[in-house]
Amino acid sequence: MSTPIATGSTWAFDAIGTSWAIETAHPLSSVARDAVSSVVERFDREWSRFRDDSLVSALSEGRAASVPVPDDADAMFSLYRELDAATSGAVNPLVGDALARLGYDARLTLAPGGDPQPAPSWHDVLTWDAERVSVATRATIDVGALGKGRLVDLVLDVVRRFVDGDVVVDASGDLAARGTPVRVGLEHPFDPTLAIGVVTVTDGALCASAINRRAWGDGLHHVLDARTGAPVRAYAATWALAETAMRADALATALFFDGGPELAASWNAHWVRMRTDGRVEWSPGFSGEIFSSP
Repeated sequence: MSTPIATGSTWAFDAIGTSWAIETAHPLSSVARDAVSSVVERFDREWSRFRDDSLVSALSEGRAASVPVPDDADAMFSLYRELDAATSGAVNPLVGDALARLGYDARLTLAPGGDPQPAPSWHDVLTWDAERVSVATRATIDVGALGKGRLVDLVLDVVRRFVDGDVVVDASGDLAARGTPVRVGLEHPFDPTLAIGVVTVTDGALCASAINRRAWGDGLHHVLDARTGAPVRAYAATWALAETAMRADALATALFFDGGPELAASWNAHWVRMRTDGRVEWSPGFSGEIFSSP
């Protein structure tokens, strides 16, 4: 939940399986909306494992061992290297098959097909260069650890080409703002009618992740430890503030694991996370307000 731009206009739409809202001082033109839609469609066509015609689906189904490199590949995979190192391998872009095994597959069957299995070592399987992304064996790329944040940044860049002044791009938990500071409530993961705190986002991004989102079955949700293939248990929700939404999204994922706070400190970023027992932790220097006690 966030405070809207005063006397502004909001364009709401659905994309990549979630709800979006773009707030600007004045309504976006049809040309601007078409430009946003084009960027979203391109990203989805390249990176969605839920589309039969996507590049990552071609790799996962064995229809190709390599595909033309998407524009965002180097930026995202390079950041995955940092996530991998910080979390000792817990975050891995080849976690797609592990998610599918638990029921979060391309058809959204939500029916587990067996016990959790670790994701393959992506360093041994996945390579990319200026022209191609390749896999040494069939594997399913899932960029959920930072992909939505990357798309928020891309959409923000498009919108700012068409408008001056205040802009907020909100993709249901991943938010980037430019201009007037935006006050955002940190939604309680066990009760969406409550907030555990508030923070103000100023010319930056706030991304959140929680085990109650994209959850199904008993204890099954989308945040997996790639080393085991099992859903994480220690933390229920995370929030991260960074200069870009991709970095904030990546950090929100890393904070479910040991090493996340250290990565945040190296980026000079701030964060909050709630354990599954209700205890709340936050970074030194966090400028928001937390209502719950540690």
